[in-house]
Amino acid sequence: MTVWELAVIGGGPAGLSAAYAAARRGVRTLVLERAAHPRYKTCGGGLTGTSVAAVATRIEVPVQDVVDQVTFTLRGRRPITRRHRPGRLVSMVRRDEFDDRLRAAAVAAGAEVRERVTVRALEQTPDGVRLRLADATTVLARTVVGADGSSGVSARHVGVRYRQVDLGLELELPVPPEQQARWRRRMLLDWGPLPGSYAWVFPKGDRLTVGVIAARGEGERTRDYLRGFVQRLGLAGLPATHDTGHLTRCRAEDSPLRRGRVLVAGDAAGLLEPWSREGISYALRSGELAGEAVAEADLAGYERAVQQRLVPSIRAGYRLLEVFSRRPEILHLTVGTPPGWRAFTRFCQGHGDFGQLVDGLPVRAALALAAHLPGPRTHRP
Repeated sequence: MTVWELAVIGGGPAGLSAAYAAARRGVRTLVLERAAHPRYKTCGGGLTGTSVAAVATRIEVPVQDVVDQVTFTLRGRRPITRRHRPGRLVSMVRRDEFDDRLRAAAVAAGAEVRERVTVRALEQTPDGVRLRLADATTVLARTVVGADGSSGVSARHVGVRYRQVDLGLELELPVPPEQQARWRRRMLLDWGPLPGSYAWVFPKGDRLTVGVIAARGEGERTRDYLRGFVQRLGLAGLPATHDTGHLTRCRAEDSPLRRGRVLVAGDAAGLLEPWSREGISYALRSGELAGEAVAEADLAGYERAVQQRLVPSIRAGYRLLEVFSRRPEILHLTVGTPPGWRAFTRFCQGHGDFGQLVDGLPVRAALALAAHLPGPRTHRP
């Protein structure tokens, strides 16, 4: 039986980044993906500058729209609109197209991709890892990178633990030309009625991605929030091509990133920023770090790299989320100020470390103010 140097479970941004990084360094790499590209993926699809930079040498990003204007609202009221005059803030993509380009890049680098393959179990042996597939066959690999999501087999095998779990609900809405014109180059962010919640509208050519996210356990109120949000925007009569929900899970700081010869990356490792729940940039970067570690035969180096390069931003995200959950109106007022808007644009463009942005004066002042005010206020959607 063929023994692969690296088997990657999952053909999303994290898994394909790991495969690309390893294969281009000469590692015999196999990717196992349970679906077939191009496939729909529930995701806002907004690429920050950090994400665009991470794939710049691999692919031409299939951009559907470029956002340079943002409207912020607080529970549907108090609109603040700002435009980034230099241009691009966020690049909007459809995940089926984006992921398929990442797949093609991994294949061009030398990786093999097998689709419609489901991994049921992992077993570590003295020589590597045995992967048992749904069709009762087996794949053998020296090392495995698990990138099959937070509910996948690799996260369970490694024992990933989560500090935060959220419910995201999302609609894909085909829109007529007048709505396309209304939303072109513009996104909307609404700070929501539930602690830590917000909603969004992202333009993607002839369709809009509309969604909300809030802490798990408030399912009905989260659904009410989405319904009310869509109605307020005058989009309630449009039939959705996709109406989906998913859980996002952000790791506890002491959660493992590796067990023996099995590494986890992206959502499988719980690597995402907990305030915005942005995960694509973390998937791309952690996947690349995992692939490099395999190529260099330094698996412990992957853990060190994640701790040094990604974990500080996650810590900063928790600090910002604490303020946002307590008093979202403070954040709303902050982004309306010139320093707050500059901090937001730097976050979108990937300029500077996220932890440094949170430590900047506008956010630091908001943190200090929120610490002296009463706790969270909840509102009906």
